[in-house]
Amino acid sequence: MLEVLRSEKAWPERRKSCDYTDGSMESAFLGHVATVYYQSGLGSGFHRAFILSGSDAMKRPSILLADDHTMFSAALQKLLEPEYEVIGRVEDGRSLVKMAQDLNPDLVLVDVGMPLLNGLDAWRELRKLLPKLKIIFLTMNPDPIVANEALRLGASGYLLKSSEGGELLVAVQNALRGSTYVTPQIRAAVEEIFIRDPKLLTRPKELTDRQREVLQMLAEGRSMAEIADTLCIALRTVRFHKYQIMEELGVRTTAELVQYAIKHAIISPQ
Repeated sequence: MLEVLRSEKAWPERRKSCDYTDGSMESAFLGHVATVYYQSGLGSGFHRAFILSGSDAMKRPSILLADDHTMFSAALQKLLEPEYEVIGRVEDGRSLVKMAQDLNPDLVLVDVGMPLLNGLDAWRELRKLLPKLKIIFLTMNPDPIVANEALRLGASGYLLKSSEGGELLVAVQNALRGSTYVTPQIRAAVEEIFIRDPKLLTRPKELTDRQREVLQMLAEGRSMAEIADTLCIALRTVRFHKYQIMEELGVRTTAELVQYAIKHAIISPQ
């Protein structure tokens, strides 16, 4: 269940719960922009997302935007809307996984560094759930090793936020046609790494998906109780995961966990 608290186009001032998985959300908000708050886990805080519906939603390729900078994602929406249907915006990785399953877009534009679940790990989940989904990473991270990891996971594109708007439109067109686009700013470095040492494409330590989720939230400074609420698991399970992660990585302190998470693009350096 998603609970709509307000609409951005003078929707009646009342709280309304919508079972969004049966399509009622689209019909209720046709032509409107609704701000939606929902919980990703029992007892967890509310997460914000924007549902955008228009009368031509079925006529053009649909795109879901995922970036924790609201002003940036709103600017992306304006850039894309002349040619594409932007059906929603989310601000963290867990919201992305939820909303992509609900809205089933043709393409997702996602940042690498996002709260709760980074873009790479969100994509690891989504590519199993929505095998036809295309994804383009649009990020500040110019690390060719991170770009290689995105491409290894099946991404259709990797661009930097310093790229021109026209370059993004080309990347979107290529992705929807089944091609891959890497920004020229790092393309040569990506190719050089692959040719020189393909082993760099593999992660040095293979944590489970759940361990990576716990690691990210620990590195973000979230308490174990908060992590337990968000993931709907027992507090003792979080403690067990933390112990296992530290054993696997050979670290002893939370500071070392943070350093590992930054180095491997699980979180972004502040």
